[in-house]
Amino acid sequence: MTPTIFREYDIRGIFDKELNEQSVKRIGYYLGKIIKQKGGIVAIGYDARLHSPLLCDYLTSGLNYAGCTVLNMGMVATPVNYFVNFNKPKEIDKNVNASIMITGSHNPPEYNGFKITIDKMPFFGDDICKLRDEILKNPNIDIPTDTTSIKIDTKEDYVNYIVNEFKALKGLDKKIVVDGGNGVVGVVLKDIFDKLELNYKGIYLEPDGNFPNHHPDPSVEENLKDIKELIQKESADVGFAYDGDADRVATLTKKHNIKGDEIAVIFAKHMQNPVVIGEVKCSQVMYDEINKIGKAIMYKTGHSNLKVKMKETNASLACEVSGHIFFADRYYGYDDAIYATMRVLELLKDGVDLDKELETLPKLYSTPELKVKTTDEDKFKIINIIKENLQNPPSDFPKIIDIIDVDGVRVKFDDGWALVRASNTTPIIVTRFEAKSLEKAQEYQKAIEKLIKEAKERL
Repeated sequence: MTPTIFREYDIRGIFDKELNEQSVKRIGYYLGKIIKQKGGIVAIGYDARLHSPLLCDYLTSGLNYAGCTVLNMGMVATPVNYFVNFNKPKEIDKNVNASIMITGSHNPPEYNGFKITIDKMPFFGDDICKLRDEILKNPNIDIPTDTTSIKIDTKEDYVNYIVNEFKALKGLDKKIVVDGGNGVVGVVLKDIFDKLELNYKGIYLEPDGNFPNHHPDPSVEENLKDIKELIQKESADVGFAYDGDADRVATLTKKHNIKGDEIAVIFAKHMQNPVVIGEVKCSQVMYDEINKIGKAIMYKTGHSNLKVKMKETNASLACEVSGHIFFADRYYGYDDAIYATMRVLELLKDGVDLDKELETLPKLYSTPELKVKTTDEDKFKIINIIKENLQNPPSDFPKIIDIIDVDGVRVKFDDGWALVRASNTTPIIVTRFEAKSLEKAQEYQKAIEKLIKEAKERL
């Protein structure tokens, strides 16, 4: 059992090396003991990765050994897995107490993992650490194979729910293109679009855990090449690209790749008194524009963090730059790329011009996420050294207006800001810069990169 598979938001590792029969059965057993205290009914779904069904068997064995009732929904999108927590399966007469999604999300094909929901809330952070410690204390437990489970069709329930919620979109006179990235979105999205008689063309909608066409991460520009070409070729009104498990989406027009924080501003402008949670990587434009019509709150990156903060603040919406969009307005408050897709189509039906909306926003110069390789052992040490050095910055450092340390360090300057934070899922330092001019953004980037270099040299 490798302790580093227990991450901030979920459990994630390399199949067979870190996630093998012994380790996954033990995860299932000790997780099952926690779920048993809540009622013991747990639903499992899995993504398109080639080893996901086998991990499902291992996990089921551990959960059964803990005395849980296991429901198996088969291959589904992550939002379908979340959905079962809020909607009783028709196959049983009791509500679900927990769900586990087996997915490696946008990681390379050899990775996999578990996103866990218990009692309608994400299981993460300290809870995952306690689970890790309990498992590591008991390395020799022998768990028999027992794949007994009840088959449930949550996908059908989810499709019917979305179709009913968005029945006004039936026959929408817009041309839509979608790129499924060979993840699991296609097993759900095609049914919804077909039932609503939408005019769409899809590429890479067939699930294939080898991801033969491109990596399923729509936050990386090079992965959007094919969908951009398709938008132009088809003269489409809008395009959507999804990650491997369909909890993130990129929204595109002929002119723009609309980031998560940008689409959040557009959504918020069409809500009454919106309260919106953004992560530390979000543009200052998002916070400023939403504060004109409602309230914007800056919080930690990570889907689990944002779900908890949404409930705490009774927020309408939350977003990450990478394309996680969370609706509590008319929905359940979890990240659902398919639901977000339908809300974009709803805007188009109502006459909203996405390009014009974007072009009315103040123009700032922003970098994408820039990544500095390090190790899981060093990344948080580097951030701590940078925090310490910012208390007495070098004489040539840009004038600091404010420091926000809710997640890493976001440094506010006269004409922009800089972010430096440790990724909770990979061995990297993430930076992002934004300013009123390209020159200022580059100045902030140079200053922060110098601090990172000095911090690494101190280790």
